[in-house]
Amino acid sequence: MASKEDLVIRAKIAEQAERYDDMAEAMKSVTHMSKEKEEELNTEERNLLSVAYKNVVGSRRSAWRIISSIEHKSAGSENTNKVDLARSYRTLLEEELTQISDQVLVCYAILVAHRLLFVD
Repeated sequence: MASKEDLVIRAKIAEQAERYDDMAEAMKSVTHMSKEKEEELNTEERNLLSVAYKNVVGSRRSAWRIISSIEHKSAGSENTNKVDLARSYRTLLEEELTQISDQVLVCYAILVAHRLLFVD
């Protein structure tokens, strides 16, 4: 298992590569490690966690808006297959957003319950 420091480095590298899902995974692991060791997240770790999830959610929200627009524009057309495909894809994105939101809430609950939020 990687150390907390290695996971923070991995998150920074993932951020530079714009691989925010990987970044979020690393920071989720940092959060769980902090809970186990009863260590507060420092400012850098909190910021990395925030940036990771902000970008993970942001990209999906953007995709949702595009797909939703396609769905609405195609609603009046005769191509019901396109509408159905857009709708199912929009539903998939909504499920992903729900899962991501649940992950954020779990991380936050861990930090609050164990008083691991450090405010400078």
